[in-house]
Amino acid sequence: MARRSLSPRSSKLQFPDSDGQPLADNTRQLQWIMTLKGYLDALLPDFVGGDLLWYPDPTDDRVRRAPDVLVALGRPKGHRGSYKQWEEDGVAPQVVFEIRSPSNTGPEMARKRAFYEHHGVQEYYEYDPERNILQGWVRGGDQLIEIARMAGWQSPLLAIRFHPGEPELRIAHPDGAPFHTFIENRQRAEAEHQRAEAEHQRAEQEARRAAQAHRHAESEQRRAAQADAHAEQERERAERLAGRLRALGLDPEQE
Repeated sequence: MARRSLSPRSSKLQFPDSDGQPLADNTRQLQWIMTLKGYLDALLPDFVGGDLLWYPDPTDDRVRRAPDVLVALGRPKGHRGSYKQWEEDGVAPQVVFEIRSPSNTGPEMARKRAFYEHHGVQEYYEYDPERNILQGWVRGGDQLIEIARMAGWQSPLLAIRFHPGEPELRIAHPDGAPFHTFIENRQRAEAEHQRAEAEHQRAEQEARRAAQAHRHAESEQRRAAQADAHAEQERERAERLAGRLRALGLDPEQE
């Protein structure tokens, strides 16, 4: 892990926060950048940047790259205009992702990989969503060595696991749960909302049925009470009649 304790030597150096290049060339590339950045940011307590200029050398503002996604383990989260390594305790980003677009050439990607290799990146991944090709490199000494088999590969530093396949790459959290795109998350949230709404409606229907059953039971109780009261009235009337008959010397028990 490269650490450099350097500070700028010239006030003429600019270190701009933008290189004037767009974040992405197409929507698929943008989706992957946002998905990776968002999920790694949620997964890790460390700094995760997206399309952020990285300056490793305080003496030369021309030495820079803007990885699609970079992870700087041990550095705090927070907003940055750019990643100036000498302001980050000399910590170089350890993991870098590049999402290829159709305009990226082989030599261009080789130059990016050489930059990351030279400046201390420990893990480097390239994904081409158009061709659904994933490549990865991990540091061995002073070199980035290509990973022979990416299917099922688990990042040594991030612990996430890669599953190349159709129709596109799948990435899983350390616990095995899959990463989801923002669209998939929205669809899942809508499905959860619909399930919750259906459960709410079922609960309301059960409550209405329970209320109806309760009212029916109360009605039956009232009818039973009325029947008991009527029977009591009939018994009292019969007793009064029997008393009058006995007063007349008649036995009400005789037929």
